[in-house]
Amino acid sequence: MCEERKQINYTVVCVNEFARRHNLKIKEAFQFLFQHKAIEFLKENYDIEHTLSLDDALDDMLTVCRKNGGMLV
Repeated sequence: MCEERKQINYTVVCVNEFARRHNLKIKEAFQFLFQHKAIEFLKENYDIEHTLSLDDALDDMLTVCRKNGGMLV
């Protein structure tokens, strides 16, 4: 599998798990993560993030969102 496809699959898993963890619809989770730069963060830091546990990656994504003004209710 090419590296780009692995990154896409990893991002999809992260978005789906973020949605599940925060009781969001997948589309809502993606929009939130995209707007608050977590998707960009995953893309730029894939080499490191995919070696961490999924829980750690989700925590990192939330931290990035919060630093960029994202607040979940």
